[in-house]
Amino acid sequence: MEFRAPRNSGGRRVQAVRDVSLEVAPGEILGLVGETGSGKTTVGKCVVRLLQPTSGAIHFMGREITTMSARELRPIRSQIQMVFQDPYSSLDPRMTVSQVVAEPLRAHGRHSRQDAQTLVARTVERVGLSRQVLDRYPNELSGGQRQRVGLARALVLEPRLLIADEPVSALDVSVRAGILNLLVELQRTMGFSCLFITHDLSVAEFLCDRVAVMYLGEIVEVGTRDEVFGEALHPYSRSLLGAAPLADPVQQRTRERSIMPGEPPSAIEPPPGCSLNPRCPLADARCSAESPGSTAVSASGHLVRCHRIAEQQQLEVSRS
Repeated sequence: MEFRAPRNSGGRRVQAVRDVSLEVAPGEILGLVGETGSGKTTVGKCVVRLLQPTSGAIHFMGREITTMSARELRPIRSQIQMVFQDPYSSLDPRMTVSQVVAEPLRAHGRHSRQDAQTLVARTVERVGLSRQVLDRYPNELSGGQRQRVGLARALVLEPRLLIADEPVSALDVSVRAGILNLLVELQRTMGFSCLFITHDLSVAEFLCDRVAVMYLGEIVEVGTRDEVFGEALHPYSRSLLGAAPLADPVQQRTRERSIMPGEPPSAIEPPPGCSLNPRCPLADARCSAESPGSTAVSASGHLVRCHRIAEQQQLEVSRS
């Protein structure tokens, strides 16, 4: 996915996302983690077609939706819904809660007015709100209540895939646990798949079945929750885990830390070869000359994008 860079950059283009390949299984929560600017939100917006990808393909339930027209996408849009990061700007302040949650039903014309009102009330209760909020406006609600309204709006159509873009990052810590527990319960009872975008590793570890790690627009590691959080292999994944705070102060002091030096390079001028090579302690001449592909390191689908890991895997295979 490319964007035009600012004018002072000479009209060059930014590759916000490149060579990304992800699959979300039915009923699965896939976490997409990485620091700010890594391209996580761009991936989510491409999947839901809020952004038109400049290359590649998006498949949903066996159908390619990448180049579908707005008319062709209409029946599919009801099956792919999104919860946005900021509950304060994602709700129309001129609409009541009832109108906000009913808007997708009205747009898709699925229900009569009476049936829609009944479904809206039931969905609002399902996300932990009372029917008393139906006639209120967003400015009369707390941040946590607003995000529950946003969740109700996304789930009222009972989608097959939910894109959750940092849904708790703008909320107080005391409110986050309630929203996350609610999401787990709703996913279990409704059975939807979820692409959960976050920079908070503790949230991803709590919520997700599998985790994909992004760096500078690329997926550098994908694995199950236990593989990524217990056996991370990519240097960047290890660095992220090493920088994340731990609740136990003893573990915080004694754990091995692998903090990546320097800052991520500009997406306008990414480094040649592996995008991590200017910062990676394992980088060699090949890393600065050739971009690595993904290497399978387990039968479960644990993938790592690293020359050095690939070499290590080949060495272990030859020894065996």
